[in-house]
Amino acid sequence: MKTFRLILFVVLIAVSAALAVAKDSGVRVDAVKVDGVINPVTAEFLDKAVNQAAVDKAEALVILLDTPGGLDTSMRLMVKTITGSPIPIITYVSPSGARAASAGVFIMMASPVAAMSPGTNIGAAHPVSVGGEKVEAEMARKVENDAAAYIRSLAQKNGRNADWAEKAVRESVSISETDALNKNVIDIVAPNLDDLLAKVDGRKVVTSMGERTLHTKGAAVVWHEMGARLRLLKAISDPNVAYVLMMIGMLGLFFELSNPGLILPGVLGGICLILAFYSFQTLPVNYAGMMLILLAVVFLIAEVKVTSYGLLAVAGVISLVLGSVMLIDSPLPYMRISLSLILPAAATITAFFMILVRAAVRARGARVSTGAEGMVGAYGDARTDIEPGGSGDVYVMGSHWSAYSDTPVRKGERVVVTAIEGLKLKVTRKS
Repeated sequence: MKTFRLILFVVLIAVSAALAVAKDSGVRVDAVKVDGVINPVTAEFLDKAVNQAAVDKAEALVILLDTPGGLDTSMRLMVKTITGSPIPIITYVSPSGARAASAGVFIMMASPVAAMSPGTNIGAAHPVSVGGEKVEAEMARKVENDAAAYIRSLAQKNGRNADWAEKAVRESVSISETDALNKNVIDIVAPNLDDLLAKVDGRKVVTSMGERTLHTKGAAVVWHEMGARLRLLKAISDPNVAYVLMMIGMLGLFFELSNPGLILPGVLGGICLILAFYSFQTLPVNYAGMMLILLAVVFLIAEVKVTSYGLLAVAGVISLVLGSVMLIDSPLPYMRISLSLILPAAATITAFFMILVRAAVRARGARVSTGAEGMVGAYGDARTDIEPGGSGDVYVMGSHWSAYSDTPVRKGERVVVTAIEGLKLKVTRKS
């Protein structure tokens, strides 16, 4: 019995020591989510995450990827960040329903460990002219060959199926996670992050600092989120948000220019325009579309100032819709402005200017009620007799005036002003 107790005591001490060692080892894995379009904000976020993981001495950095693709320049920056990272990078297409398309394929091929969760897909990496411009056949072939060579080199570097990778560029093929594993396009299929970390445990990977063996089983996962600045920049990089910001900016500046001194519309308009222009530098902007929108604003403002019987307003609406459709010129759906946003925006701005036009027309047709012209038609009282060819005194609009009349006017009679000559009124007896 004593022997059993001694053995049990030794086992408990050993287990406690093992748990203490595991606890004190401090093994951690950093993780970030990269979803949506690949753009400069995404590239900056990944760079910051890699640097932070290096500072934290993380065992690895997991990138949960879900992207339809994006800008070639941003994708290449992300690839350079991954290949130059001193920390092992694990790119994991997750959750179920996610995809690594277009630029996402290059990111997967560049990663030392590529994994996917069930119900995901990868492929369709054929280079597309993001700006939508017509590329000559020779230039298009050069772009395709460059992309094919690039992705082949990345796949070969990490021991993956370079032939399929090139096919994904040249033929836009796409496959599921099961086929990707069978064809050596990826390394692992894992249903969740914990399972993934268990499966890569003990795996040898090559980083910029040399070969490392991963020890990720049971590691604590530390998530890194985008900061407020990057979240804001990511939000305004959306074509629809950029379009709304531009519309608000133009309206704000119009209010400020037409009513100098209001300050707030000018400040808000200027801020919105600057944010819109930041977004446009990351988007394939068609400057013909931009000019049409500006021309539409000119037409609609001119309608307020000039009587064109609605012709300028119609021209403004047409220019606004056409310019909005042409503004972001891209064959990629996620890079274009939604038509369901363009039409309400155009209708709102048109209605706004039409209200201004109606107010301007009413102002033109209204009787002048101030100044010298405003006295014509005003009523008053004769304070003295006024004979034809002579003059007298009348009380009009709260003041005494010298007046004359072509017809006799008796003191106390109501008169109406028919004209004004200098400081003298011409009046007649009210009938």
